[in-house]
Amino acid sequence: MDLRLLSRIDEELDSSEVAALCFLCRDVLNRKRLETVEDGRGLFMRLQEKSLLEDHYFLSQLLSVIGRLDLLRLLETDGRQPEQTAHTQTDACPALSQYRRMLYKVSEDVTKENLTKIKFLLSDKLPRGRLDPCNTALEVLCEMERQDLLTEDRLDELQRILEECDTQLAHTVQQHREARGSVSRQEYSVQPISNQEQQLSSPQSLQSLSISETRPSCEHGQRTRLSSDAMTETQPGSGPDQVTTSPMQSWKTSEMEHYSMTCNPRGTCLIINNHHFMGFSGLTDRPGTEQDEKALHNVFSGLGFKVEVCSDLTEKTMLGAVEELGGRSHIQADALVVCVLSHGEKGCVLGTDGGEVPISSLTQPFTSKQCPSLMGKPKLFFIQACQGKGFQRGALLLPSIRQREGRYEADAGAIESIPWHADFLIGMATVEECKSFRNTKEGSIYIQELCKQLEWGADRGEDILSVLTRVNREVSRGVYRDSKQMPEPKYTLTKKLFLPYF
Repeated sequence: MDLRLLSRIDEELDSSEVAALCFLCRDVLNRKRLETVEDGRGLFMRLQEKSLLEDHYFLSQLLSVIGRLDLLRLLETDGRQPEQTAHTQTDACPALSQYRRMLYKVSEDVTKENLTKIKFLLSDKLPRGRLDPCNTALEVLCEMERQDLLTEDRLDELQRILEECDTQLAHTVQQHREARGSVSRQEYSVQPISNQEQQLSSPQSLQSLSISETRPSCEHGQRTRLSSDAMTETQPGSGPDQVTTSPMQSWKTSEMEHYSMTCNPRGTCLIINNHHFMGFSGLTDRPGTEQDEKALHNVFSGLGFKVEVCSDLTEKTMLGAVEELGGRSHIQADALVVCVLSHGEKGCVLGTDGGEVPISSLTQPFTSKQCPSLMGKPKLFFIQACQGKGFQRGALLLPSIRQREGRYEADAGAIESIPWHADFLIGMATVEECKSFRNTKEGSIYIQELCKQLEWGADRGEDILSVLTRVNREVSRGVYRDSKQMPEPKYTLTKKLFLPYF
């Protein structure tokens, strides 16, 4: 790495920031040698000796955690961009552990009064000669590690002390332990599928059908129905074996690192809800979408996100909304969620003026280059839209499942391609080339099932991919306007993601 750039970064760091960087490096550098570091240059020399500055990734993580986004942007002028390596973790290019990040976050929120109390509560565990020189929470944490009172697998003492001083900080430690799987959980059994089958066939779900929601075309003049040979009702006993799900086992310690979920709030959840259209290109209003907005607002509020809603955005204002959100600082956030409910076509969603917004334009403002404060953090996009104009056909219809009649409309809009940057997840309502459906009274099939399963997964400590797999299963079991629907998640997540209730 350019030494002039490192020197410039060093000049901008104060002593407390250097101490914070040294603390974050305790897992990758010799701790004895870290004690002799007095400035940024000294730390950079130690990192170079370990070949940790061959690219920007590790230094980018350090600067991001301590909140120096201005210095993080300096790295972009040095040729290789941080996001080019953000998805690659090797021995030569390690990622900061969630344990180390959590401790730093705790230290930042310890007041002077609580620091004095913490030192007092540790006086029977640590020699006074060790505690008295500690002037910061980081120094106390380092001393606890030296005395083996604090390790990644030994957090009891820290949590006990914090419960006496600041319950919110103790909760941060507890959340880290739960997400890591170090706290045993009660076994839960998965809700029987038959419950959903009863819901599908209940009289309350029977409604009349409506027309498609895609741009009008000659093929939309007729209702498309599945052919008889593609939708054959099986005789009892001739269909596939019924899928059964065994009870979920207690959490085990995960071999894969998880994303940190300790901030309050977790981050921002932006909901773009296009309900009323201007009549361009024959686009009609989207009744039922208010139910999706309500469900998303409720579930993500419960998961600890700050929810913001933007309604009836044109192409220009939709792009402006995501660009404004990407321009904010997300240092005090663990994740980002963006939900888009609109008309659309393959490769894009539509503004209320009929303008096309590519999916890539929605995600671009949140790459590590454009939004360094979200680097290494999960960015989730859920889009209620079709990926084409075709109806998906099914091979078999189980006797126990009745078709869900109702006032369904099809939303169009799709992923052109996922930006190949780390830590993105894009959940689409349906696979490419096919429609998705929205009940004009109850909301869309995908969003309603997504919210239901997010709540289910939060109660049971499931990771997001397990949740989305179950969404796929439940949505695909239904029949809508004689057609099927299969959601499609695409992701570049690099760790397990858990979304617990806050």
